[in-house]
Formats: sequence, structure tokens, C-alpha cells
Amino acid sequence: MKRALIVLSLFIPLASPNAEESASIAYPDGYRDWRHVKSMVIEPSHPLANTFGGIHHLYGNEAAIEGYLKGAFADGSIIVFDLLESIAADNTVIEGSRKLVGVMVKDQARFASTGGWGFEGFAGDSSTERLVGDKAATACFACHQARKAQDYVFSAARP
Repeated sequence: MKRALIVLSLFIPLASPNAEESASIAYPDGYRDWRHVKSMVIEPSHPLANTFGGIHHLYGNEAAIEGYLKGAFADGSIIVFDLLESIAADNTVIEGSRKLVGVMVKDQARFASTGGWGFEGFAGDSSTERLVGDKAATACFACHQARKAQDYVFSAARP
């Protein structure tokens, strides 16, 4: 997790959403009861392994699930990226400690400068320790811009 903090702190924004906007993104209590969108593993040889290596589970609220099906997300859509350490042993890979909970919230008015999406990350199992704050434009949206045609979302619902 310290690596994620170091990498995120390297992205000093030139222009970023208002810190108040990022602070208004709430921890998504109960997100594991939402619909599971997909899971994946980023292995050690991946270019993003230092920051995002591990087991990823993605969840969406009802509005986000509709967005996945339609290919465009309405305001109120929330996508959660639950990142856990991966532990490989005895020909299995199991979940370890939670590294972070990433949250994307669609609100075109509040987050116009970042494609209508607000971004926040919460450290480990904390619902209050924020990792992104006012760095959303560079720490998150800079990568998500490449997915403009998919409404800035990397994941796709599994059929």
C-alpha cells in the first residue's frame, strides 16, 4: 500500500477538481452486496504491478450495471474497485489483505473536468483514509482518458 501512496503522491496536478468535490465522495458502505462485475489479477510482471498488483474485484450499483449494459453511465453510477494482495502458494492464488478500495462516482456537473467522473481511493480497510483527494485529474483521470469511447471506464460487464 505504501507503493500506491508513493505513486499517487508523484502525480502533482496542474489542474484538478476541487478538493471539496473529492472529499464529497463517500466510502461505499455495503458495496460487496452490489452486483459483481468482474475479477482479475495483475501479476508481478505487469507495468502497473507496483501500484495495482493483486486481485481486483469490481462492483457496481444498479445505475452502474445499467451503464455497463448500455455503454454509457448515468449520473449516480458508482463503480468500486476492491484491490487485495494476491498470495500464491501450493498451486493456488488466494486473497490477502485489502490494499485499497477505489471509487468512481458519475456526476457530470460536479466532475465536469474529469469526464463526469469523481475518483477516490480509500487505504486498506479504512473508510476514512483517502489516497486521491485533489489529485484525481492526474492520479486517476489521466489514465482513464484513454477510455473516452467507453465513458472513461476500463472494465466491461461479463456476459
